[in-house]
Amino acid sequence: MIYGNIIQDGHTNNSMFGTEDSVHLYNPTHTPRLLRKEFLNLGIEINTPDINAKNIISFELHAEGRALEKNNLPKYLIASENPYINKLNMSTDYYSNFQKVFTWNKAFFDLPNVTPIFVPNEIKWEPSPEFKDRSIFSCLINANKAFKEPLERDLYQERISTIRWYEDNAPELFHLYGMGWHKPPPAFTTTDKILRRIGRLRSQLSSFKPFPSYKGEVKKKSEILGNCKFSFCYENVRDLPNYITEKIFDSLLAGCVPIYWGANNVKEHIPSSCFIDRRDFKNIEELHDYLCSITEHQHQTYQDNIKRFLESDQASKFDSKTFSKIISTEIHNNLMTRKTS
Repeated sequence: MIYGNIIQDGHTNNSMFGTEDSVHLYNPTHTPRLLRKEFLNLGIEINTPDINAKNIISFELHAEGRALEKNNLPKYLIASENPYINKLNMSTDYYSNFQKVFTWNKAFFDLPNVTPIFVPNEIKWEPSPEFKDRSIFSCLINANKAFKEPLERDLYQERISTIRWYEDNAPELFHLYGMGWHKPPPAFTTTDKILRRIGRLRSQLSSFKPFPSYKGEVKKKSEILGNCKFSFCYENVRDLPNYITEKIFDSLLAGCVPIYWGANNVKEHIPSSCFIDRRDFKNIEELHDYLCSITEHQHQTYQDNIKRFLESDQASKFDSKTFSKIISTEIHNNLMTRKTS
């Protein structure tokens, strides 16, 4: 058996392979469990370093960029995180430390050690409720986060704008879910920190809600999205080619029509007939009027298109099976090449 260390911030005792992620609350573990299985099929066992303490280690697999320890082990990198959040994921110099880098980021596809992948999802179509059986008109499911520094492509702020518009104009037609919305938005300047603290105290001492549309955290997104007609699926930033995350797929898999804003080439990978493109509307009011005009028949057409897409070969590149097979096979082949050279 060949042993490799898989290194991911916060994880020990193979915690990323459990049925539930003990480090990142509500984070699905389907993909890492499938990745480990694919490695085992090739005679390779990946574990967190503490589990591998008594084994002879042949390589390191890093989940996202981080500071590297100096050793002679061949290293491999999965760079899925937004590079504006993990800046090492946008560094050519950093990538040079690895035998193979697996990333969706087209900016690095010309590098000889880069293999393209997409952010993985458990692609599995199941019948879902029809328009008339969905009691929630629209929702947004995200954590209450923000970038510390101003960013031209920032979509965190667009989420806030959407939330506030609905709270002011159509509160009965919008539900907010996710972690942290019982608090005001994150603050980084002195003035904003003071205002946030005041808002936090008000929420703790009275019935004040920083976000009146907030309905609570969600353990299984499908339970909410399966009851929603539309969901707002905004990436953290816009206009990053190929940066298509689970946000839109969570909605698609639940038969909920996504309102998407993010990757500027999304229509190259997901048919435009499967979602509503936020870029097609000049503001939230115009978008909302369009949503209200959608008939039961039109909604069903979206659902039919979604089903066809998810059952097609076009969707397979986003599947965890494809992701796991590519990574395990590439690393296995690279190790075998190194062994015989």
